[in-house]
Amino acid sequence: MYILDGIAYAGEIEAPIKVISARPLDEYKLWLRFSTGEEKIFDFAPLLDAPCFRPLKDKTVFDRVYVDYGAPVWCDGTIDIAPETLYRDSIPSQSASSAEHELAMA
Repeated sequence: MYILDGIAYAGEIEAPIKVISARPLDEYKLWLRFSTGEEKIFDFAPLLDAPCFRPLKDKTVFDRVYVDYGAPVWCDGTIDIAPETLYRDSIPSQSASSAEHELAMA
């Protein structure tokens, strides 16, 4: 049990999900390592038509991803995406060596 803002909750408080590392892959995919230790792949392509992500259609801009305060960001932090969304909608990476191979091929 824990108390937050004067309200008692059952269970244990969960640490927020954070992105520890992000690397661009081919076809607008991101390789991600989360604070849980898991490595996943997120397909960013379906989001590129949204107005807020449209600048990322330029692959050179997309490839400049970096992590700031636990979230992947672009364009000096003006574009970001929630780590919870990435965690929920990504697929497990086959292995770290597989992701490294994809990176080497990029």
